[in-house]
Order: sequence, then C-alpha cells, then structure tokens
Amino acid sequence: MSHGAYHRGPLAVQERVGVRDLAEHVGRSIGTGIRDVAAAFLGLQPHLVVGAADGAGRVWASLLTGAPGFVRATGPDRIAVAGGPPAGDPLAEALATAGTRVGTLALDPRTRRRMRLNGTLEVTRGGFAVEAEQVFGNCPKYIQRRRPLELARQGAGVVRRGDVLTQDQQRTVRGADTFFVATTAEADGADASHRGGLPGFVEVLSPAELAWPDYAGNAMFLTLGNLTADPRAGLLFPDWESGAVLQLSGRARTEFGADGSRRTRFRVESVVESVHPRRLLWSTPEYSPHLGSTTR
Repeated sequence: MSHGAYHRGPLAVQERVGVRDLAEHVGRSIGTGIRDVAAAFLGLQPHLVVGAADGAGRVWASLLTGAPGFVRATGPDRIAVAGGPPAGDPLAEALATAGTRVGTLALDPRTRRRMRLNGTLEVTRGGFAVEAEQVFGNCPKYIQRRRPLELARQGAGVVRRGDVLTQDQQRTVRGADTFFVATTAEADGADASHRGGLPGFVEVLSPAELAWPDYAGNAMFLTLGNLTADPRAGLLFPDWESGAVLQLSGRARTEFGADGSRRTRFRVESVVESVHPRRLLWSTPEYSPHLGSTTR
C-alpha cells in the first residue's frame, strides 16, 4: 500500500475523523501471512464472502457455501477454495478468471469472530486459490450470534434480476441485521467487509437508494476509504433463516455530519435475488451487545 498499511483513501478519512495515530497502530496487524490460529479458524467455516468486480466492472459480494474444510490455508500466504459460486451468481466468471483481485471475509456467527484476506485469484482444479496480500482479523463488534441448523433442501437458483428493488426486496433490506459490502481500490484490489445493526439500521430511501450509519469501529476506514477513491460497491444481504440471498451492485458515497456522524448512501444499479439449495440455515439472532452503544 502507498503509506504503510493504507492507501490515500483510508488515509484521507482517518485524517478527517482524527484517528490517524490509532489507525497507524491498528494497521500493524495487517500482514501477508496466515498464522496457525487463522488457518485453524478458516478450516472450520461453512461460508466465505467474496468481493470482486465482474467483467463489466460492476462490484459484487457473493456468498460461497461448503462443508467445513472447503476453505483452507495451503501455505503461509495462500488459501484454496473448493468449488465456487452457484450457477447464475454475478461473480461466477470473475472467480474462474486468473488474476482477478478479490477480497474475502470469513465470519463465524457461532463465535462472532471474523477474518479478512485480500489478494489475487489463481484458478485451480475444482475451485480457486488466493495469494494473500492482506490478512487481518477484526473485532466482534456488531456481529450477531447464530446457531447453524440444517441445509436447505429446496432452491430455484436465481429467481429475479432487476435494476431497482421490488417491494419484497425492500422489506428484506429493512429487516436485515447483517449485510456485507465489497469495495475496490485501484492500487490495492478488492475488499469485503461486514456491517451489523438492529433491524431497520439500513434505510430504504427509494427503490434505487439505500442508506446506513457508519458505527464506530477499528479506525481503519478501509471501506469508506475505498469509496473515496472508487464509488463502486456490492452489497450482500443473506436471509439466514431461509437461505435466500439478495445481491446489489451500485455506487456509494459517505456523508460526514457536523456532529461527527457518518452515513453511507448507496445507489442501486443492478439486483440479483437467488434461493439455492444446500445453503446452511441459521437460528434467529442473539444481537451483539455493542448495538446498545452505537454512535451515529
């Protein structure tokens, strides 16, 4: 990256918010190596969120599912993923193309732990690998605890595509307590991150525009920093209890309030809704204790 752990986008946001010293300290946790504890964590995960741009330049976040072990560390700076996205997923082609810059996020609702690994994709027999360029953990703030239940038996694949949200999709967004956001920056590739809050924390301003508050976090501002350099973004709303997935691609910008609050506005450009069989279904949530002390 261009300045220690960060490129100009995160640096600009850190300076604006006044957390450069803290961000510099936290940024020391970003490396390229996968520690033993991180490798063990990856090997237990049934999900992996992947963010990347498709062939048309649209940024998406996708959810990959498999039996624990389908994601594993195969070297000190390399992970292998067995399989890929389901048929019809907007990143199917990108995740089968060598050289794609990808951001990955492994998040475990059982333990409220998460790990991010960003790098460059290699195509392998039966899946793909990622050569790591950034590896780091995140705190459990705003992650809802859930228990795994069973695999979904039914699924119709992609059920709807569009360029605005339907009434049902708007209800899905309003009811969400978790979503994932993929962003990109030219110098540093793609990144996938997590956002959590109480249902209703994502506002539907219109069928083509959403907004959500930026809660106090780790001071890195990687997502907001990426958006200052490149407004493209992809959102992923999983329905934990039904296995359905809502994927949105569009552009986002951050509004900075005079009181120190931050709010991201997202303009929808493309929508994919799907219900695939063999998605892992989860229990209703136990909300993060940090949600009682969020600042806007």
